[in-house]
Amino acid sequence: MNREMLMLVDAISREKTVDRDVVFGAVEAALAQATKKLNGGEVDIRVAVDRETGDYETFRRWLVVPDSAGLQNPDAEELLSEALERIPDIEEGDYIEEAIDSLTIGRIGAQAAKQVILQKIRDAEREQLLNDFLARGEKIFVGTVKRLDKSDLIVESGRVEGRLKRSEMIPKENLRSGDRVRAYLMGIDPTQRGPQIMLSRSAPGFMIELFAQEVPEIEQGLLEIKSCARDPGSRAKIAVVSHDRRVDPIGTCVGVRGSRVNAVTNELAGERVDIVLWSDDPAQFVIGALAPANVSSIVVDEERHAMDVVVDEENLAIAIGRGGQNVRLASELTGWRINIMTAEESSAKQATESESVRGLFVDKLDVDEEVADILIAEGFTSLEEVAYVPLQEMLEIEGFDEDTVHELRTRAKDALLTMEIKKEEQVDAVSQDLRDLVVEGQGLSPELIAKLAGGGVHTRDDLADLAVDELTELSGIDGEQAKTLIMKAREHWFTT
Repeated sequence: MNREMLMLVDAISREKTVDRDVVFGAVEAALAQATKKLNGGEVDIRVAVDRETGDYETFRRWLVVPDSAGLQNPDAEELLSEALERIPDIEEGDYIEEAIDSLTIGRIGAQAAKQVILQKIRDAEREQLLNDFLARGEKIFVGTVKRLDKSDLIVESGRVEGRLKRSEMIPKENLRSGDRVRAYLMGIDPTQRGPQIMLSRSAPGFMIELFAQEVPEIEQGLLEIKSCARDPGSRAKIAVVSHDRRVDPIGTCVGVRGSRVNAVTNELAGERVDIVLWSDDPAQFVIGALAPANVSSIVVDEERHAMDVVVDEENLAIAIGRGGQNVRLASELTGWRINIMTAEESSAKQATESESVRGLFVDKLDVDEEVADILIAEGFTSLEEVAYVPLQEMLEIEGFDEDTVHELRTRAKDALLTMEIKKEEQVDAVSQDLRDLVVEGQGLSPELIAKLAGGGVHTRDDLADLAVDELTELSGIDGEQAKTLIMKAREHWFTT
């Protein structure tokens, strides 16, 4: 019988082009599964087959677990303290094994064993095919729609299958069985039953790879696509940069009479593509990303990672785009939050901000409005700037002598110290139940706690009583985060 097992293993290995060890592993799994059924319960069985003789041994084993964890499965686990009494040098995570009688091949349910072996072989074949495919390093999966699995499409390329989910298709795209399709290889999802290669036709990476195929200069390293933002099937923006002064990045991507960009557009169901010149100057990059709108002026807020972009009335609708599409894509492309406004709105906002800064300087520096206006005109917007900008910069301000500058800096530092002490006192007043609040696996940051305390929010109930817009205004977080935080704070209302 052992000789017959070795012959069977060799035959399957040759027929399926699978390593002998994989087939032996399948046989061991079949024997272990059959033995487990005979023993009952949740026992753990290991079978070891000698690769040379075909002889095999069977072991029942127990996993050594820490005492603090307790026994989750008494049939297959043993506490560390008990295991140490038998084996002094055993450690947590080791196995204790005990030899038991082996089943003969003839006593195994032949059909069950065959199914287990064949399934293991199929799994091994699929894994080998998958590894071979991935080893090629291809980023675009080209295949034929084989079948529909619920709402997903199964796409076949040779003997390899990929899964294209409905959410990753281009909206209104109608793909049917037998259609030839190209998609971006997103990665591998081992939790999926069936094809584990995950595909996408809506991901920005798909457009980047399509351009890479159409534009040889990208593969040659002369051009680079820095970022991409898509509204799949409708409109997209890509940012390109040239690493060779002789190569025009936009014209090269467009191609002769638009041949290159049209090839990409046709693949993506008519999706219109704006090609933007990338710049390491964020303001210049944003101006280019908002094309075809003309920008009048732009104000960069580094701290909030946002920009106020001023356009005239004629360009307002173009800058925003239908349904906010243009500004949304420009924001995704550049990574900056973009606020579109008219000149009147910008002036009103600046006047409001100037009034706020003026009040801060008058109150905290104990100066009149004339001095405050001089500081504002020179670009000072905070007490930190007054206190810590290089001394020479302030000495160059017309109308300020050395004594005045030193006095202003001293007052600013004193005011900052007083404010910090007050902030710490407010934070100390925050209750422990609010400090211990955990949202999505993370606690509240010290900065957020300080902002909440400054707004009079000291307990979990104080936070729970806030409206979403109140919290966003108070803390600066976005609406979705504010909603999640408030709902988390309210949880104890419904569980007590």
